[in-house]
Amino acid sequence: MARYIFVTGGVVSSLGKGLSSASLAALLQLRGFKIRVRKLDPYLNVDPGTMNPFQHGEVFVTDDGAETDLDLGHYERFTDISATKSDNITTGEVYSDIIKKERRGDFLGGTVQVIPHVTNHIKKFISHSVKDEDFIICEIGGTVGDIESLPFLEAIRQFSNDQGEENCLFIHLTLVPFMKASGELKTKPTQHSVKELRSIGIQPNIIICRTEKSIPKAERQKISLFCNVKIENVLQTIDVKTIYEAPISFNKEKLDQRVLEHFKIKYKKQINLSKWKKITNIVLNSKKHVNIGIIGKYVNLKDAYKSLDEALVHGGISNKTKVNLVRIESDKLKKSNLNNIMTQLSGILIPGGFGKRGAEGKIEAIRYARLNNIPFFGICFGMQMAIIEAARNLLKISNASSSEFGNSCTPVIGLLHEWQKGKKMIKGSEKNLGGTMRLGLYDAVISKGTHISKIYNTKRIKERHRHRYEVNIDYKDAFEKKGLIFSGLSPDGFLPEIVELKNHSWFIGVQFHPEFKSRPFNPHPLFSSFIKAAKNYQEKK
Repeated sequence: MARYIFVTGGVVSSLGKGLSSASLAALLQLRGFKIRVRKLDPYLNVDPGTMNPFQHGEVFVTDDGAETDLDLGHYERFTDISATKSDNITTGEVYSDIIKKERRGDFLGGTVQVIPHVTNHIKKFISHSVKDEDFIICEIGGTVGDIESLPFLEAIRQFSNDQGEENCLFIHLTLVPFMKASGELKTKPTQHSVKELRSIGIQPNIIICRTEKSIPKAERQKISLFCNVKIENVLQTIDVKTIYEAPISFNKEKLDQRVLEHFKIKYKKQINLSKWKKITNIVLNSKKHVNIGIIGKYVNLKDAYKSLDEALVHGGISNKTKVNLVRIESDKLKKSNLNNIMTQLSGILIPGGFGKRGAEGKIEAIRYARLNNIPFFGICFGMQMAIIEAARNLLKISNASSSEFGNSCTPVIGLLHEWQKGKKMIKGSEKNLGGTMRLGLYDAVISKGTHISKIYNTKRIKERHRHRYEVNIDYKDAFEKKGLIFSGLSPDGFLPEIVELKNHSWFIGVQFHPEFKSRPFNPHPLFSSFIKAAKNYQEKK
């Protein structure tokens, strides 16, 4: 029988519930248990697919094509278990499903209410598709006290009663701020947060205190007393230098031991954390380093490219090299300042994205990388910009562009539904932004003798996609005559998946998102190869 662990947050958002959940999952895995991690998000969007990255961060994509919260990326990277559509749900999805049922008459004319209909739907999601897992860890998004999260908190309260308190555990993550003026750590925010949680019927079993400084025993005793939690279950988490230190830090605080003690499960005194210590040491102490320029329009928010950042770190781990991420706003790039910026870099990466803003800066950066033999990696939108750059400067199509930017151009990039019979692109219209993308795993066939075939060392690959626009296959022959090889295609040979430039140190564009499948203990081969090329370029400079 599965045990359920619910992780809530209080005081402020972005305390690290996702990393805490992922770290606990990793520790329980090391102890030999089978786990699954899920996320319940309180916002009304059906999914985060159309949300601005500045508000929400990156959109993570699963194998089965779900657009989910970025925390599912943490779960996958820490556990190496691929998430599915059934591991993330939002208030919007809950209400959408219930309203569809009501319209069909499934409730037989009865009044549809938050309790029991919404809470029952959430409870069903929590235990849905549970097979032989020992632990189901459910992270509740948002902050306790927000009106949006109330149905989820009520649902997990009910769920604990249904399953039995001995089969459920509540972990509450709070902030213990340090007041510089008085030189004190303040426990009052934690007390109020737990009071709010208890007012709706949930008593936390474990409190994790996010803090800048170590919490003395006296403050832990105060939290224990006022929050009705055993002092040994008041734990701290101090900021770490790399997220891969988190499992080590939580094990030091005995989080996994406290969880097993709650469920009265016997455990070994020690677990082997050597693999986590090894990669942490590489990340923090590698003497060799490379500067990788990430050129995008959401660079001011680190979470906007979270999986990408981590995949680059993984590439550094496989090369025993520290990766310095240089974030560059694409809409500020111009020919006049390009050289000063690019000479500092060992490699250039242009990530996925949408919209015209900043596109010309990305195209200029690609041109610079092509002409100056700097390792270049284009992902999704980045590959499309590489195609536009090559069309303009190699094929001399001056108005080459994407139909995403308007119709007054030669569309070397176009919408999925603009591809019609005869493999020709015709003008189309884009109406439903929330349901028009190619999402999830798709196959690609790799051409023999290409650079990409050496990197993957296989003939066929499966990678995760998230995009609406495709490269126009009609230009394939013209591009290849100029040295831009279409080295990966869809199995029907219709959709370009990978391009690479001949006679260049490392110049590859991919239509998919390899960052979603990269793991710290199994770095994606593309990122390993890219960082190796950047390392070689750095050494030659």
